[in-house]
Parts: sequence; C-alpha cells; structure tokens
Amino acid sequence: MTTDSPETAVPSRRSLGVRIGRIAFLVVAVIVVIAVAAAFFVTWTIQRSFPQTGGAIEVTGLASEVTVKRDASGVPTITADSTDDLFYAQGFVHAQDRFFEMDFRRHVTAGRVAEMFGASQAGTDAFLRTLGWRKVAEAEVAAMDDVTLGYYEAYAAGVNAYLASRSGAELSLEYAVLSMQNPDYAPEPWEPADSVAWLKAMAWDLRGNVEDETERALLAAELDAGATEDADATDAADDTSAMLERLYPDYPFDENPVIVPKISTVPALETDAEPAAFSSRDTDADVQQAVTTVEWEETANVVAAASLLVGDVGEGIGSNSWVVSGDLTDTGMPLLANDPHLGASLPSVWYQVQLKCSTVNEACPFDVGGFSFSGLPGIVIGHNQKVAWGFTNLTTDVTDLYIERVQGDEYWRDGVLVPLEESTETIKVAGGDDIELTIRSTVHGPIISGLTDDFTAIADDPLPAVEAGIPGGPDLFSGGTLPEPKEEPEYAVSLRWTALDPGTAATAIFALSTAQDFDDFRYAASLFDVPAQNLTYADTDGNIGYQTPGRLPIRGAGDGWMPQPGWDSSYDWTGFIPFEELPVSYNPTSGYIVTANNAIVTDDYEYFLSRDWDYGYRAARIAHLIERRAAAGPLTAQDMQDIQMDSEMWIGKQLAAALADVEVSGTGPREAVELLHAWDAQNTASSAAAAYANVLWSNLVQNIFGRREQPLPIDGQARLFTVVASMLEDPSDPLWTNAELDVDGMDEMLALSAEDAYDELSGLQGTAVTLWNWGDLHAITLRSDTLGASGIAPIEALFNRGPFRVGGGASVVNATGWELGTSYATTTVPSMRMVVDLSDFDASTWIHLTGASGHAFDEHYTDQTADWATGIQRPWAFSAKAVEAAATHTLVLTPAG
Repeated sequence: MTTDSPETAVPSRRSLGVRIGRIAFLVVAVIVVIAVAAAFFVTWTIQRSFPQTGGAIEVTGLASEVTVKRDASGVPTITADSTDDLFYAQGFVHAQDRFFEMDFRRHVTAGRVAEMFGASQAGTDAFLRTLGWRKVAEAEVAAMDDVTLGYYEAYAAGVNAYLASRSGAELSLEYAVLSMQNPDYAPEPWEPADSVAWLKAMAWDLRGNVEDETERALLAAELDAGATEDADATDAADDTSAMLERLYPDYPFDENPVIVPKISTVPALETDAEPAAFSSRDTDADVQQAVTTVEWEETANVVAAASLLVGDVGEGIGSNSWVVSGDLTDTGMPLLANDPHLGASLPSVWYQVQLKCSTVNEACPFDVGGFSFSGLPGIVIGHNQKVAWGFTNLTTDVTDLYIERVQGDEYWRDGVLVPLEESTETIKVAGGDDIELTIRSTVHGPIISGLTDDFTAIADDPLPAVEAGIPGGPDLFSGGTLPEPKEEPEYAVSLRWTALDPGTAATAIFALSTAQDFDDFRYAASLFDVPAQNLTYADTDGNIGYQTPGRLPIRGAGDGWMPQPGWDSSYDWTGFIPFEELPVSYNPTSGYIVTANNAIVTDDYEYFLSRDWDYGYRAARIAHLIERRAAAGPLTAQDMQDIQMDSEMWIGKQLAAALADVEVSGTGPREAVELLHAWDAQNTASSAAAAYANVLWSNLVQNIFGRREQPLPIDGQARLFTVVASMLEDPSDPLWTNAELDVDGMDEMLALSAEDAYDELSGLQGTAVTLWNWGDLHAITLRSDTLGASGIAPIEALFNRGPFRVGGGASVVNATGWELGTSYATTTVPSMRMVVDLSDFDASTWIHLTGASGHAFDEHYTDQTADWATGIQRPWAFSAKAVEAAATHTLVLTPAG
C-alpha cells in the first residue's frame, strides 16, 4: 500500500544489496559561475576554512584552559581539568576538522536532506522519516542520566562555540560551493540528539540480514511463478524452500570456527539494569526550511539511496578483531587487533582523538584514546590506561519483515481487525513544494512497502515467501487466525528492528572508556544494545575476553529467515535474550579469540541468533595464521599487522585446483590459467595471477547464476564461496548446466569461464598476461560523500582523490570488497586498522582510510591513505611523555574573559 505522494515515489527496482556508489549532485545553472570563481576558490576560499591549530583561542563556556596537542598526522590529544571542558573541547575540535560532514549527517539522520539539496532526495527523506531515527534519538536523550546528558550537552556547546566564531565558507569549502546557489543557508546550532542519531545511522550500516531476507522473498516469488502449473502447491513450496536452502546454505560449522566454542562461567553483573522492553515507535520529527536549487542525482531505490547516504550492507561490510593472550606473545602481555569493514568514504567515518583528564579521578575519569565519530562525544573503539577493546559486527538477526493483511485503516491480528497507527509529517523541499507524508505502523513497526519497489514487490506477492519460510507447516489461514479472503486481499510490509526502539548505546560509549576490568567491560557491553557488536577485550593484568552484547530478540514461531505472517501473533518477538545468558569468553585455553562476523556459537546454543552469518573464511584464516605463527615463536605486534594484511583468496585456490585438468581453448587463456599454477593465492596489488583469479571468479559466478533465463542472486561472495565449493565436489550438479550459454557440465563451465576471463582482462590490461596486476583493477577512488560526484570535473577535482592501487579482496582477511558483475573497484574497506600492545601502549599502532581533516587540500585530508593501502600503521603515542614528544602543534582554548 502506498502512503506517500507521487513526489516520493522511486522510478525503478534494483536489488537492495547493490552498492550505488557515493552521493551525486547535479548542480544546475552554475557551471559558468563555478568556472569564473575557480581562481577565487584556489587562492582564498580553500584555505580560509582550515582550522587554527596553534596559539590560543578565547571561547565562551569553558571553566579552565584546555590544551589540544596535534601530532604529525593532525591527530589531537585533548587535556582538560573537567569532563565538561573535555567534551566541550572535543566538540570544538571535531567542528574544526569535520563540521560539514557533521552537518550533512544530521540532515540525513533526521530525514531532512531535501531541505538542503532539493526534491530528488524527498523519497529518501520519506524512508528515513518513516524509520524515525531522529525521534528515537530524542527519546534516548530524554532518558539519559544527568552525567551522560552533561557530556552530550558539553559537546554540543563546544560545537556551537566553533559555529559562533565562523560562518559560511569559513566553516568549509563545501559551504562556499553551496552558497553560490544557497546564500541564505546557515547551519543550525548543534543538539545532543544530532549526536545520538548518528548511532542509528551506524546501526543501519550494520543492520544485518534485511537485504538477504528481502532478496529471498523476491526470489521465492520468482521461483513460485516458474513452477509447473500441475505441481501440487505444497510440493512447489517445498521445492522453492529447497532451492533457497541450496543458495543460502547453513554456516559450515565442520569447516570454519565459531567465536565462543565454550561459554565461560563468569560472575553475574551487580547491576539493577533490566532487559530492554518493547516500546512503540513514534515517528514524528521536526523539520525546518532551507533554500537551495541544488538537485541530486536520483537513485533507483530509496533504500539504496539511504544506504548511499549512510552506509550500505554491501560486499565486504563486516570486520575483523582478535585478541591474543600474553602466553603467546613476545612481551608476555596481550595484543589486540581490530579492523572494521565499512563503506569507503571521504572523509573517513573515523576520527582519531585522545581524551585526557589532567587528573584522573572519580569526577573526571577519562584517559582514553582511539577512534571516534565526528559529531559524537567520546571514543568508540580504543583503549584507556588499563583496558583495550575492539568491535566487529555481531551479524545476529535483529531485523524482521512482517507481511501485514491490511483492510482500509485497519489490519488483521489473530482474527480481529485493529487500527493502524498513523501520523503525518511534512517534508520541506528546497526550491519546491512541501510534501505531506503519511506514516502507518503496526505492532511490529513502520510500514515500508510503498516507499521502495523491493518492499512493494513483496507486498504485491507475499505468500510464496511466507510459505517458503514455513515449508510443510500449517495452512497460512488455518486456526481462525485470519478468515479466508473473500476478495483479493491487500498486503503491506512492516519492519521490526531493534534500532527503532530507544536504547542505551549512547551511554555505553562512556562506560567502555572508563572500564578498569572485565566486570566493568561487561557492564558497558550490557548497555551497548544497538548496533549489536562482538566486543573483544584485553587488559594490563594480562586477561583477554569476549562478550556478546546487544538487544537480541527471542522469536516465537518463526526464525526471521523469511518474511513472516504479521496477522498471527505466534510469529511475534516475545522478548530479548537476558544479558547474563549471552555468550562470553574469558581467558580461553586456546590463548586467543577471533571474531570475523562468523557464527558466535554452535547450533546447540539455547537461543536462536541467526542463519545469516558470514561463512567464516576470514575467521578460519586468522585462526590458522595465529596458530602457525605461534608455533614458530612468540607472536609480535608486527605479526598482528601482517595478519591484517593477509590476502589469501580461499576460493582462488579451489579454482586453480579445479582447472588443473580442464582443457582451455586458445593460447592466451592457457597462459592465463598457467598463472594460477604458481600462484600463492595472495591477492597482492602487483599480482597478475590475482587479477586473473578474481576475473575468473566473477565470470564463473555470472555464468553459473546470472547469465541464465531465470537469474539467481550473485551478491555475497562468502555465501557463493560455499555454494560453488560444494559444486566443485559434485561435477553432476545440475547448476553446472546453463542452456543459455550452451554449457553442459562442470568442465565446460570452467573452460568457458576461463576463456571469458581472459577476454575481459586482456581488454582491460592488454594481452601480455604477465603484465596484468590486481592493484589497478581493484583500485579505490576516494569520493566525497557529497560534492565529489557532481559530474562537473572542476568540482570533483576539488574534493576527490585517487585512484589508489590496493590489494586484498572480498571475503579475505584484507577485506577490500568489490561488487560481482559490476566492477572490480574497491567499494568497502578496512576503514581503520589498529594493534594495541598491552605491554606498552606507546608501542601500539593505528591508521585509517583518509586523514584527520575533512577540508579538501588540507595536509591531513588524505595523508594516511597511501600508508593504509600498503599496510603501514603509524605510531600511537599515548603516555604524556610520548604525546609531548610527538606534538607538532599546540592549541590552547581559554575561557573568555
């Protein structure tokens, strides 16, 4: 059912898993003005937004002086006498380096992008308004304790102090460009809810399996439509279920590791915290008017557009983190490594910073360094003076789609019609008319069909998906839960997602930063509800650990693998897994813990967590390398860095072996196949064999699944590793036959794919196979999230950087993801890498994708990228002595008057 106006409709359907790229602008009627003003930009405008990093600045709102020491990478260490001054200064410094990014993000999370950039973003705003992130953030702020709220208010005061000192182009070059069309636009004051809302955006980036669930639902309808007319309905549903199981196999527990093979017994937390309760979702949000004539390039799908704005669960989204006990290291103390895998962005999503109280005590407890988000106070990942921690995406299923049977303004629940919840919002459109948006919700959550073609397509033909999700089950309308429809029923799709309920992650950040032992760490984890993350741990007493946190649902009759019947309450969530019953590991006998989005526990765990884990190839490789290196001698911090850059392509090894006895036609293709015989299976940037192996893999997958009369999904390379590996063990598998390509059998399919791969790669890099290289094919171009894809070369040249040659690949430890069937260019990345040495924090290292600054042409805009691409990490000075020695600039913020 469609509740939005025609202006918010989306033109064409595209798979939710497709990565669209970065945000694109079409700047109307300003090309001449831009050309005339180019010299002005270069000679004056660009540099006027650069921050002051030395001397002193007098600001209103501080109680005492604050020092900001920046090192050669522009990374600040902030030292203050009180928490109010500390977070005030962090807000000021974030705004100095990244305010346009912060301003843009808050418009995204509030569903107000059209206010800045026009009607092309109204559909995206409608989707984000329907989810109601901003409203949830406001509820979380309202529920904060006074201390935590004080941190957010102090941070906002610091941001606003910076805004009071500058405006327009003085804030960022982007505002200079926008002001040529939008002279009246001025940023609003920062609010705590602006900070908290970004955690909802990160939850969207790491949301789990909603794309897979959607893809399976659409595929179920297609498979059902392709069934023979005389097939029994039950048999057809069973056949559809069997094909889905085949294409989305279970986690290979017999081959790849789980994170917690044995759950540790640890003392229960001494806390009065209660499990999170269910709550209704209020999606009203305030909007304000802005004036602009900038238009954005429209995407084919508003969910893709939201993903483009915020982050997509695309190929390679995930993370690696592991911790090694001192029993295995050269120092006798733990090492902790982490590299979160996120969509590539410029500037990077991360901002390195250190926050230090002049005197660490109960009133001012912070002595912490690591990675923050611009716009958010505190440290998200890092270490304090006692404890280090890392994150990887938990990959548990915290999103479910429900099929609702709607009748007018009501919907069916257990045989009774109940009213839909309904609210109306106004989307302000720069340069256009306001759009009235009606948001409808059920007990499960907001109705999202009518906002994107994929969800609408499910609503148009939902029963095959529901039936495939409960094969062999009872009739959908039995038991009196829903009367047999007397006329064509109307269906809608609603979304149940933990992130749409208020939570406590905004508080957990500070609890992590001040944790002094494993109990403190677990208490912080109990607050970290959304997005659910694997949390790894190490401390200076030599302990290592792991905790599953998160608000993880307990389901009724279904498991959320497919859309479920919303009219039957037996499929509702019934609660959340109690924290004390979540998996935990403390000082395991193995001496290490590896998390790489693999299964957390075996299937005999009491509660259902997910069927959509990463398939564990990265986790298995990391564990293998730890064990192999530990057998050769004590592990070092350099070993951790080397493992992070490991690029072994597991499926590449299988393909090389499979092609050994396959007859390939043509001198060129035979020479290409020969490359694989001497290949070490490493996707290094300079490798010709790696280039060919990846192009071979792409063509093989497309020939098997995509280039046929009824195409099958080709996203999720780890999933396809598992499917194709099973096929390689069974030459009689019917999927090896593709009538569209006149291919019959495994050897013919492998030969054709090898020849196709040669043709493709020789067209890209020439016919001399030894001159091929993976790095150029897989290069990354860093594009600004906003003006960097304008289509106007002078504008793009201002903001974009690259290409940079990179190694790695999809579902390898050095996880530089790319999209099968689209391009080999890197789209998702290890967004940062860190190795924390618990024997000496000053011996720790870190790096991230771009640099500290969000200002184009600032020396720190992309000054970390070359090192990031080659695996070099930079020293991480933490102690006061080391920070002082590393400082190149010192800024003193002083109280006004």
